[in-house]
Amino acid sequence: MKKYVDVILPLPLPKSFTYSLPDEYAEEVKTGCRVVVPFGRKKFYTAIVRNVHYCAPAEYEVKEISALLDASPILLSEQFKFWKWIADYYLCTQGDVYKAALPSGLKLESETMVEYNPDFEADAPLSEREQRILDLLAVDAQQCVTKLEKESGLKNILTVIKSLLDKEAIFVKEELKRTYKPKTEARVRLAGTTDEKRLHILFDILSRAPKQLALLMKYVECSGLLGNGTPKEISKKELLQRANVAPAVLNGLVDKKIFEIYHHEIGRLNKQEKEVGELNALNEFQQRAHDEILHSFREKNVCLLHGVTSSGKTEIYIHLIEEAVRRGEQVLYLLPEIALTTQITERLQRVFGSRLGIYHSKFPDAERVEIWQKQLGEDGYDIILGVRSSVFLPFRKLGLVIVDEEHENTYKQQDPAPRYHARNAAIVLAAMYGAKTLLGTATPSIETWQNAMTGKYGFVQLKERYKEIQLPEIIPVDIKELHRKKRMVGQFSPLLIQYMKEALEQKEQVILFQNRRGFAPMVECRTCGWVPKCKNCDVSLTYHKGINQLTCHYCGYTYQLPKACPACEGTELVNRGFGTEKVEDDIKILFPEAAVARMDLDTTRTR
Repeated sequence: MKKYVDVILPLPLPKSFTYSLPDEYAEEVKTGCRVVVPFGRKKFYTAIVRNVHYCAPAEYEVKEISALLDASPILLSEQFKFWKWIADYYLCTQGDVYKAALPSGLKLESETMVEYNPDFEADAPLSEREQRILDLLAVDAQQCVTKLEKESGLKNILTVIKSLLDKEAIFVKEELKRTYKPKTEARVRLAGTTDEKRLHILFDILSRAPKQLALLMKYVECSGLLGNGTPKEISKKELLQRANVAPAVLNGLVDKKIFEIYHHEIGRLNKQEKEVGELNALNEFQQRAHDEILHSFREKNVCLLHGVTSSGKTEIYIHLIEEAVRRGEQVLYLLPEIALTTQITERLQRVFGSRLGIYHSKFPDAERVEIWQKQLGEDGYDIILGVRSSVFLPFRKLGLVIVDEEHENTYKQQDPAPRYHARNAAIVLAAMYGAKTLLGTATPSIETWQNAMTGKYGFVQLKERYKEIQLPEIIPVDIKELHRKKRMVGQFSPLLIQYMKEALEQKEQVILFQNRRGFAPMVECRTCGWVPKCKNCDVSLTYHKGINQLTCHYCGYTYQLPKACPACEGTELVNRGFGTEKVEDDIKILFPEAAVARMDLDTTRTR
């Protein structure tokens, strides 16, 4: 009987689509695998198999899938349930969820131009089909897939395009862009047998080539070839460095069929073994809160830990994580900001070492693909530390979810769809796995507080700060009044300057917070009051002195700063308000001897 598959496409379409399976894939395709499918007249997309069945649709003619990309599923059954819940609850399609959930390296994207790679050198002979495509591209370096298919007369051209892409013979501008390639390392080994007798023959052959002989001897030394155990694998780079010879010497040995070079996949994830320390002991207040959380988890799936700042909530989390890992469960630890992951990473790595995986958008896409694939296997990370997108990762045995600073609005995705709230999604995800969720905060959100007060969630309080440190003193200053009395120095009150001066004299550090980046939030014409606005968003533009441009902080569009007002041609354009750049400039003038650094989105764009 003919088999069919229902697939989810990475498009905002409400339903799945049915395709027929060619006989060669009939036994290999499983739910959760990726397949390439034709869509419309000229488009191809990477789709995810939702289910396999024998029911042919009656309403339309069924197309065949073009290629199978995975031998085993990249999506687990729980993830399909989770995707469906997100699509239903946040009023979007499963295609929207697919686009948000998967790292782009796992999506072959569909548009249309193929381009020849002029630097391509073939390691092995190409197949006839591959050569035909390259011959056509030699005539015209950029062509669309449809045109190539027509001129070559090849059926199912996508598999040929994919194999040429993997060999880096072509670049695909838009049609089927394979963005993820495993990271490999060139390694060296002796060709043929490796007994002692053959080595002596080789040493005799190379007696007149001292550099090649030295390289061979260095290889024997580094690989431990004459020892009892199996020889150690050695990379091309390491061998050349240790022997201190040029690559041409190694190439000469490869040409003589003495050495052969092979590629080994090493991956991008940090595999360094870190020293693992002991857990810190909890103080009596933390221990009481820890025990109350465990007691609450016996009756309820979600618990709110309401702890004042610096009460040591993270230490409680670490103990709960350690207990979950000991039970053989996985833990998802959510944070609202990428900036926070770096501080907490160090604390967790001190205890859990390489069992901790970190996942956020500032990581290179290839690294995120490898984390995804590691999570699919049996040796996935025990703990994932990440921001909101981490809820989409595959988990096999999730047992605990921690949502730190649960009140933060950055857990809510605004654009594009799915406009999900990671805290709520994490609670649902945990329920699907039968796991527990702990929400930690010093200032709970209204809805969480309500759920805790009505008994829907467990509720644990931690009122004492660690080592009984006093809460900081907060001094409000009426800047409006000081401006009226003309006592302000720029945007700094005399009191602030006095405290900063005292701190610097005592060799202490100072942190100033300002909730506007850039130099000035608004530019205004002094003559007529004209304000430059974004043509897309109709909001006033922020002046960035560093790049000398106006930027829209909503859509990111940049504009040149006008030399004169377009309304009245006046040249007096004044800055209104102040951002982090202006604060930095003014501080350097006020305290020229102090070392000043600015930390905002403009200075911390990369990880």
